[in-house]
Amino acid sequence: MKKLLLLPLLVFTFCLAYAGDPGTWTGYISDSHCGAKGAKEGHEACAAKCIKEGAVPVFVVGDKVYTISQPKKVSKYLGKKVTITGNINGDVIEIEKVSKETKES
Repeated sequence: MKKLLLLPLLVFTFCLAYAGDPGTWTGYISDSHCGAKGAKEGHEACAAKCIKEGAVPVFVVGDKVYTISQPKKVSKYLGKKVTITGNINGDVIEIEKVSKETKES
């Protein structure tokens, strides 16, 4: 009986430990109006305009759009390709570090 009670506790502990590890993703800072359509080079002006009009910054990786829990951290990267280190919980990304991707020669 004790073993049966211990198993869920171990699984829960493992899940908590795994969920706390930050990951790293590369994608675009777009806006909530354009979403994944704005995940491309040349979207900077449109993203800035949409944000000024009330949209919020989002992080796009492929076709997946994530809400950013701390939008001020990406304000200088609107429309740019970035690498973010942080944690994802559902559709929300919590940023630890963000850096602009540089073009390779």
